[in-house]
Amino acid sequence: MARKDKTVDLDRDRGIAPGLVAKTKKRLVVSGGRSHPELLAAVASELGTELVPTEYRTFASGEILTRFEVSVRGCDVFLIQSFGPPVNEWLMELLIMLDAAKRASAKRITVVAPYYPYSRQDKKGRGREPISARLVADLLKTAGADRVMSVDLHAAQIQGFFDGPVDHLFAKPVLLHHFKETLSPEDREKLTVVSPDTGRVRVADQWSDSLGAPLAIIHKRRDPNVANQVTVNEIVGRVRGRVCLIVDDMIDTGGTIVKAAQALKDAGAERVIVAATHAVFSDPATERLQDASIDEVVVTDTIPLPEAKRFPSLTILPIAPLLARAIHEVFEDGSVTSMFNGEA
Repeated sequence: MARKDKTVDLDRDRGIAPGLVAKTKKRLVVSGGRSHPELLAAVASELGTELVPTEYRTFASGEILTRFEVSVRGCDVFLIQSFGPPVNEWLMELLIMLDAAKRASAKRITVVAPYYPYSRQDKKGRGREPISARLVADLLKTAGADRVMSVDLHAAQIQGFFDGPVDHLFAKPVLLHHFKETLSPEDREKLTVVSPDTGRVRVADQWSDSLGAPLAIIHKRRDPNVANQVTVNEIVGRVRGRVCLIVDDMIDTGGTIVKAAQALKDAGAERVIVAATHAVFSDPATERLQDASIDEVVVTDTIPLPEAKRFPSLTILPIAPLLARAIHEVFEDGSVTSMFNGEA
């Protein structure tokens, strides 16, 4: 029996089949895993909503269970999960949440992974190596993700690993605003943007244009057989007497950054500031980044950073406003590219 608030739509002249017409509205809901609860709450707050009540369990055997405690049928679900340690546990939790949302009849599921896991394994460097970044993309799709959103992918071509849409966000506006507010006019006059390796030249060049500062490039060599070992060969550009701003997508053990900062100071740089999106900070990064060659480190909170890994010269900027705006644009069928002046 039809409900009274619905009407039968029947128009034989236009060939429309009889059926019930209901006025439906889109519903945005936000949920996520346990990897970064502070970021999850901050994004929900920025959007002006609350998190979906969710049950999480980790059994004695190590198996994970997640369950949405309310209906998400027909909803536009945004699942937020960051990937600090333990990466594999958080990845499995996200896959299980995707499966739960799919089986609960969510209309569309978007994975919001501020830091994309396994992003550095985006190609084969040697024979018989995996391309794990592609494997993660396949896992997300199979588990039920319709769309993926991430910040500063280690390599832009990772977007090509997905058959569906990928929103590649940039933390540059967040970091850039900080430096425009905090750098003195004298520092701005002496500022040089530095790419820590040839792979980040394009990004550093964009920073150079935005800040109206010259560009310098550090040529480094990495031993393919030894992890986290870097040798700085030479610096291209003028750095003597300059305030050098090193820009990178992530800091893992800090080896590359410290070697670069030491080389800049040896070449006569007045100050060295490091800006990075993802603070992975694997040991011994915290100790290395307090080296005398580095005056300041600025990162975002895409990855949770415990107090034990923080230090006086570290500044952490919130990424939640950027994520919330991007989520809003996707939900309202707006333009994510407009957030980055057409660069996304």
